[in-house]
Amino acid sequence: MRSATLGATVFSAVMLLLFSPTSAVAQDADTTPTFAKDIAPIFQKNCQSCHRPNSVAPMSFMTYQEVRPWARSIKNRVVLGEMPPYRYDRHVGIQDLKDDLRLSESEIETIARWVDEGVPFGDRADLPPPASFPDLNEWAYEAEMGPPDLVIPTKPYTLPAEGADVWWRPIVASGLTEDRCLKAVSVRASATGRGVAHHANSQLLNFDEETQEWVEVERLSEYALGKAGEVVPEDACRLLPADSMVRWDVHYYPNGERVENDVIEMGVWLYPKGHQEQAKNKQDLKLYSLLMKGAELELPPHGTAMTQGFHSFETPVRIDSFQPHGHFRLVGKTLEIFDPKTGDLEMVSSVSDWTNDWHTSHIYADDAAPLVPAGSVLVITGYYDNTAANRQNPDPNQWVGGGSRSADEMSHAWIAVTHLDDESYEQQVAEREAKEAAKRANNN
Repeated sequence: MRSATLGATVFSAVMLLLFSPTSAVAQDADTTPTFAKDIAPIFQKNCQSCHRPNSVAPMSFMTYQEVRPWARSIKNRVVLGEMPPYRYDRHVGIQDLKDDLRLSESEIETIARWVDEGVPFGDRADLPPPASFPDLNEWAYEAEMGPPDLVIPTKPYTLPAEGADVWWRPIVASGLTEDRCLKAVSVRASATGRGVAHHANSQLLNFDEETQEWVEVERLSEYALGKAGEVVPEDACRLLPADSMVRWDVHYYPNGERVENDVIEMGVWLYPKGHQEQAKNKQDLKLYSLLMKGAELELPPHGTAMTQGFHSFETPVRIDSFQPHGHFRLVGKTLEIFDPKTGDLEMVSSVSDWTNDWHTSHIYADDAAPLVPAGSVLVITGYYDNTAANRQNPDPNQWVGGGSRSADEMSHAWIAVTHLDDESYEQQVAEREAKEAAKRANNN
């Protein structure tokens, strides 16, 4: 476990040293950041979508008066990489990601210096115009894609104020009357149920004429706290069959307040008709376990553990996204690719300061998504800390085993994979090599 957290710890220590008051004082007074000129634009871009009235954050950062009381706390959180809530390691593996919420290192330095210099407001004329944000009830992706083509809700469920974990698994109709390819999917918890819905997954069911039974055919979505959704690349198809049913799997955990008739909704955007023929590559979203067959995850009191999973494919694939999953004792997870022909082990993604409060699907940029030859192996490693040093650990005195309850631990990752044939794989490799050659030529 120590190896996964070492990078984040060293990075945090260096950042704190760099941004100490002594370092800030040495800066030229003429370059001292001000709220109006330097800080407000950063907050508009990275913070205010959540930190605004009646939004998901506990306080608003829309004005200087609202920000100033929290300045010291803001500096600490951004220097440690805890805010904005996108726990993905810098300088390790692929860094070109879609919807990356992280502040740049220069933005972190600017915020730290501003706090160390006494949070000056600056010239009011430097303030940017107030930013506008979508309504809180607007769907993720609605700004760029419009409203969803389908909205698939759960059946209502009433959760008591107290009690143990609850799983609600209603089956509802998808509403599809013909086969279509999924473009994007986003699950939206209700305002009252957001704090108690740990996850809400969904599976497509199709009727098997031979067995006369409903059978699982495709994972439709995965939602956990903090996740916006998934977007399927244009060259792929995640098929939604006609007349299919949707089986929800909602994990509720009571938080002391009764929630009446809670409904979780799923917005589905579809590619135009005929996309299935144009996009011959199939994409799926699956749970990739980190436990070998027959192995168990067990954490003794005040102990640590590591788990690994190994997965290979018979055809070439492209890894479109990587999402670690665990509960309170998971602290880090990595994704690597092993090439058995060369013996090379490539680090793809690392999250060494993971938190159960934010489940983020890290979506690789189009030209950065790993292209994996047939036979290569995905190596997924998870690190667990059941000691008091783990700040999110509710009780280091407990034995913790694998399981679905919040008090248990889990060991898997959600990964979206596009399955390629040899022709598509070679074409994408060639296109990337040509782009890299063009960049080198331009730089020279």
